[in-house]
Order: sequence, then C-alpha cells, then structure tokens
Amino acid sequence: MGVSFFPSPPFVGVFVFSCMALCLLPELALAQDSGITRHYKFDIKLQNVTRLCHTKSILTVNGQFPGPRIVAREGDRLLIKVVNHVQNNISIHWHGIRQLRSGWADGPAYVTQCPIQTGQSYVYNFTVVGQRGTLFWHAHISWLRSTLYGPLIILPKRNVPYPFEKPYKEVPIIFGEWWNADTEAVISQALQTGGGPNVSDAYTINGLPGPLYNCSAEDTFKLRVKASKTYLLRLINAALNDELFFSIANHTLTVVDADAIYVKPFETDTLLIAPGQTTNVLLKAKPHFPNAAFLITARPYVTGLGTFDNSTVAGILEYELPSASPHSTVSIKKLPLFKPTLPPLNDTSFATNFTNRLRSLASPQFPANVPQKVDRHFFFTVGLGTSPCDQNQTCQGPNGTKFAASVNNVSFASSTTALLQAHFFGQSNGVYNPNFPITPIIPFNYTGTPPNNTLVSNGTKVVVLPFNTSVELVMQDTSILGAESHPLHLHGFNFFVVGQGFGNYDPNKDPANFNLVDPIERNTVGVPSGGWVAIRFLADNPGVWFMHCHLEIHTSWGLKMAWVVLDGKLPNQKLLPPPADLPKC
Repeated sequence: MGVSFFPSPPFVGVFVFSCMALCLLPELALAQDSGITRHYKFDIKLQNVTRLCHTKSILTVNGQFPGPRIVAREGDRLLIKVVNHVQNNISIHWHGIRQLRSGWADGPAYVTQCPIQTGQSYVYNFTVVGQRGTLFWHAHISWLRSTLYGPLIILPKRNVPYPFEKPYKEVPIIFGEWWNADTEAVISQALQTGGGPNVSDAYTINGLPGPLYNCSAEDTFKLRVKASKTYLLRLINAALNDELFFSIANHTLTVVDADAIYVKPFETDTLLIAPGQTTNVLLKAKPHFPNAAFLITARPYVTGLGTFDNSTVAGILEYELPSASPHSTVSIKKLPLFKPTLPPLNDTSFATNFTNRLRSLASPQFPANVPQKVDRHFFFTVGLGTSPCDQNQTCQGPNGTKFAASVNNVSFASSTTALLQAHFFGQSNGVYNPNFPITPIIPFNYTGTPPNNTLVSNGTKVVVLPFNTSVELVMQDTSILGAESHPLHLHGFNFFVVGQGFGNYDPNKDPANFNLVDPIERNTVGVPSGGWVAIRFLADNPGVWFMHCHLEIHTSWGLKMAWVVLDGKLPNQKLLPPPADLPKC
C-alpha cells in the first residue's frame, strides 16, 4: 500500500512505494504518436479491504482501492469497458472530460445513461479533445463513489512541454473518505429519516488513513523524494462531503494547474481543494538531506451547521538517504517528524484569498477564451431547505421535516428514464420539463434573515439552450438552514469564474468588477459561504449536461439540475447517435 509515482513524459513508468518496501511495476506503455486508441477494462467486483482494524467488503474496480489509474494523451481516444459483477447498478463518470458530442459516455445515472445492471457491460467511448492535466473518474450513482474512484491523467501531446519546470517524477495524490459502515446504508437511512447522514470515520490519501488514526500506522501514504529534485503532485479531492485544506510541513508548493487548466504559477504553504476539484503543484525538494521527515496532512474546511468528520489524514514525506552519506546508517524512523499548521476549520478568509489567487495562464498557446458578450443571463440560488415529513412518520430534519436542497427552490427529482435518451429521441414529454426558472420565483434577502417558509418544490426541470449560446450564470448561496460553501460541478463544459463576493449579488454594481481577461477556468467551483460566484461558458456541446453540488449529501437532497444544449446546424455540431450497447432502464 502506498504511493504511485510516474516520471514525466516521454519516459513514463509506474512505481509503487509500499509502506514497507519499494517495488517496481512494469513500464506503462505510452505510444510514440498522439491520437491513438487506448483500451481499459473495469471489472466492478467486491473486495475485502481492512482500514482502522475494520474489514468490510467494498465495491472496487479490478479489486483495487482506490481504483486503477487511467493515463492518456491529449487527442487520444479511450475505450473503457465496464463489466458489472455486483448486485448494485453501476455508472462511471469521467469527471472533467468535455465529452464533445459524446454525451452518452458522460456517466451520471438517469441523466446521460441508464445504469449498468448486474451481469451487463458498457463501453465508454470518448476522445480527449483540447485537454491536458489531472482529472479523475468515479461512480455516479447513489454514494458508490465512496470506493469507486481513481485518477485520470491526461499528458500533453508528445513533444509538447509543460509551461513550467519539467518535474523529475509525477505523483497522483487522491483524497477520499473511509466509512466503517456501508455508505449505501448511510444515505438510505438519512433519506428515510430526513436527518443528516452519519459522517465518515477517516479521510484517506491514496486509500490510506495514516498514523493519526487508530490502528493505521502501517496504512500510511509515504512520499519518498530525492534532495534537490522537483516533483509534480497531482492532487484530487474524491471525498464525498468535505472540502479539504492540504499542506506539507516545512515545504512550499507552487500551484501550476487547476481542474486540468494551466494557471499563472504562485507559491503557497497550504491549499484548499473541494470535492470534484484537482490541483497540480510543484514540490521542490530541499537541496540536501534534511535529517528530518515531514507530515503531509489534510483536514476539512467546514462552513455548514451539520456534523462533520473532524479528523486529519496524514502521510509522510521522506528523503532518500544518499548512498555515500554519513547519515546512511540513520533510521528514518528515528528522525524528527515535523507537522504543518493548517488553517482553522472555518477559515473562510483563507479560502477566499486562496481562490482569488487562481488565474488562467492566458498565454498565446493556452488562451483564456472568455465569452465577452452574453446571450443568456441566469441567477440561481443554491442552498438547503426542507420537505414535509411523510404521513405517520417522525422525521429528524428541522422542526420535524426532512432535509432537502435545491437550485432556485427546485429540488431535482431523478427520472427513471435517462434524460439524454428522451431528448435525443424526442420523447421528453413526461420525462422532464423544459421550464426551469432562470431566476428565483420569489426573491428574498438571500444571505439575511431566512424566510419562514423553507419548503422546496420538486421537479425534473431543465434549461434548454440553443447551440453556441454564451451563458452567464450567477450562483447565490442562501442562509436558509445556515450559509454554506457549495462546490458546484458542471458536466460537459469548462467555465470561467469571472467574479465572486459575499452577501447578495448586486447586478448593477458587481459586474463592473468582473475579470474578463484571465479568470480561472475550471469544471467545479465553490459558491462562497454567504456569497455568490459568477461564471461564463459557451454552450458549444450538444447533449444533456448535469450540474450539481459535489457534496454528495446535497446532491442526494436535490441540489442539482440539467442543461439541454440543442444541436447546431453543421454535422460537427450535432450529438452523435447512441451506441448499440447503451444500457437500458
């Protein structure tokens, strides 16, 4: 158990550091030319895994936890056959992949596909167009992504360098959460009782909780580095319900990429990463053996009023001993171990300052193509609410209700038919309604005293956009049941974060401060607690595209909606027909 390394292209190999030993895996074969087809097979099966001295049977891909790494180059085609050997319905989402005209491969259950049923299979077929960087894949049905996730790494086209120092090695670091309980039982109980869900028992780095948890000293991620070398850490937050602060003791990190988009590099000791986000950082090792080891830690950034897993995951950064060094007989275990200082749990000031430093590279080679004109303006409130308790039932939500969540007070009701299929075949009647409200139906003081009526409406409603519509969307947090940060993820598109602020968005004053030159481009953005964020994107990808909070409990409560982008007039502006093996509901 431990960390997987791979050197920079073109010499790509895979190394795995165990907590106990170093072992070399076979060379990862990457072709000499870009634009090839890569085949992967995902067997979904049960595997016994032990963490925190607790053994349970979990869903895995190929028996691995976390799941296997997908590696491709920009321009490659991926054919990933997913075979379901378990009793649960399965779907897999390739988080951050644009899926240009290939929405059938996007993965959210009952949005772009019916799930893969027991004994069935489906080939996800898509091409990586104009993207390079760190993304990830995960299950996209119920809470199955708690164990079904893994890195998706897109290397630049061959002979195209990074716009930063070439690293000596590259290291995927994927954060997760571990439950001793069955997460399907956790969310089922929460939805039945209407209360908040039980929280996780640990956070993990590459599946390992680390020494700060009970019974986990051997299950520790170890990052072994050579003095003076530069490492590219590919950070991924695959946790279900928690944004995380991250730091390495006594080391400065240089942020170079966010959500597979190059950024203007900047240095930081600590970073914030929300569920669904990725961040690439350069770690410059110290010039000489430091006679010390260093903790790598992550713990939650918390803004809501609910319970949360208030614990810290830790790994260890160790320096390799030079073979001719007088320290060569020193035991690593006897070296002093330095600990980083992370921000307070509710440090919104740090969160704001960190996100404000993110800027697109906006170079001639990697431009920031921000829509300068806007065809359609949208204003969405995002936040919590309540639903009435069922008759003859006692509920554990606020004042005997059930917790709910919504966008513009519409709590999304999942369909039993895939929305994309209904759209493509012109059979949307009775499946979804095209009248999603573009602004709140009843305006109120969004971040002030909340209204007395906190009940949400329910419906399967979408926004329909003509092809190539330029969109500006302002997402406003509300104080209903407490202000809270919401990491919103948009499928099928990247978007530019042109503005953000606290309090209520002012359409007369705030647009004057929008950054239309080099705003960060990403696929998941945190709506600030008690504030708002403005994004712009071009609807140049026909299909049905999910947008939802990447805090899984909020998605379960209904904080989600969908955009339907119509076909353009030209052949290359139309959604491709569905594949023959598309799963049936």
